[in-house]
Amino acid sequence: MPALHPFSPLAFQSRFSSIKMEKGLSGLVSFFRGRARQGQVALVGAGPGDPELITRKGWQRILEADILVYDALVSQELLDEIPAYIKRIYVGKRKGHHSMSQHDINQLLVELGQQGLKVVRLKGGDPLIFGRVTEEIQALQAAHIPYSIIPGITAAAGCAAGLGFSLTERGIAPRLRLITAHFCDDRDINWADLAKTDETLVFYMGLSKVSTISQELQKHGLPAHWPVLFVENGTHKNERMIKSTLAEMSNCVNSMALQSPTLIYIGQVTLNARSQTETLCSKQAHIG
Repeated sequence: MPALHPFSPLAFQSRFSSIKMEKGLSGLVSFFRGRARQGQVALVGAGPGDPELITRKGWQRILEADILVYDALVSQELLDEIPAYIKRIYVGKRKGHHSMSQHDINQLLVELGQQGLKVVRLKGGDPLIFGRVTEEIQALQAAHIPYSIIPGITAAAGCAAGLGFSLTERGIAPRLRLITAHFCDDRDINWADLAKTDETLVFYMGLSKVSTISQELQKHGLPAHWPVLFVENGTHKNERMIKSTLAEMSNCVNSMALQSPTLIYIGQVTLNARSQTETLCSKQAHIG
């Protein structure tokens, strides 16, 4: 296998791993000694996946960066567009596996900033929506590290746009709710408040909670035939759009072998979704 270029992403990540094991995070920042300028951290939203959906300002910050600290939901297509001279550290989290704890990520951002580096903290979607950005901001503020926030297109909006339907509709769904299903206790959710026929619900990180979502919404008043839409790998080339109903959504997840990342849309507006990858894994949903 040919030797890696010293500034390639893989070489840098390998270098970071050995430094971290031998010397901790302080070893990483010593890699950048000699910086006299004041560091800064840009918290940037990468958008829902399609590299063309990152904002112009977000892309400019990436091109100006010394180092990129990025999440699991940042698409490989976007990473492939980023110049190789920009060093990278992967800090992604997947269910059951965290490459780095949130505390260590916070510390890493602070230490890189203290070394005078221009850091981009790249997060999938919009960093302000379920991105744990507050914890990182608080760490930067406590260390007096300048930071900026550049929003991105959140997955709920980006996927809906790609599938040709609106998240809200006058007279049908005037309200929209974005909900993280990654809750610690089912009692943290007011299901009675969510079980309304004039709203669109979008659950992030919901596959492991799909049975609870189905049961609780039906128990609190939504009909069994209420329309549900799954979008797996939204805006990517391997995107799948699958239509189901509230009663059959659990079976749908299993029969279609849905994997993360998958968004779950619930509500009448999903009947307008269209895609060449559309699959119907249950009886036709309806609103009557």
